[in-house]
Amino acid sequence: MISLTVTALVFGVVFLAELPDKTALAGLVLGTRYRASYVFAGVAAAFLLHVVLAVAAGSVLTLLPQQLVHAITGVLFLGGAAVLLMKKDEDDEEIRKPRDQSFWKVSGAGFMLILVAEFGDLTQIMTANLAARYDDPLSVGLGAVLALWAVAGLGIVGGKALMKRVPLGLITKIAAVLMLGLGVWSLWEAIAG
Repeated sequence: MISLTVTALVFGVVFLAELPDKTALAGLVLGTRYRASYVFAGVAAAFLLHVVLAVAAGSVLTLLPQQLVHAITGVLFLGGAAVLLMKKDEDDEEIRKPRDQSFWKVSGAGFMLILVAEFGDLTQIMTANLAARYDDPLSVGLGAVLALWAVAGLGIVGGKALMKRVPLGLITKIAAVLMLGLGVWSLWEAIAG
């Protein structure tokens, strides 16, 4: 039986932890270039897989050395920032849509992005901890997946709305600076212990 209290608690904790994370940025960027429903389908499937893995693993993920997780995350953030900063400037007035806008191509891209970017993420580890603490995998899993879907949805919809007011080049530069900051912060945490 699902505990609404545990589900609500997990939803709140995971939502707040994920809101400033790279997921909202990734959803925002994908949402500016692709059909939102296709992006959400892929992102939602990846998050569901992550939550299932976290809940199944329980507290095993917390046994990984935290410094190693921070170092890997920092390098990934810095790599993502470099890719965004090195991207050729496009004409901001005309955003070129990718050629293949099929459901499978777009949802597959969203799925793979989240699958790779979120593995070992704070919210995945947090979900594993909450599953171990409450010994209620269904309630924890439901709360976590709904929170992650909510953040992804906000990012994707926000990306579409933002594009009407802000040029894509500026959004890309801001995302790169944020990723650079997160990368430096993660590496500092890895070094400082």
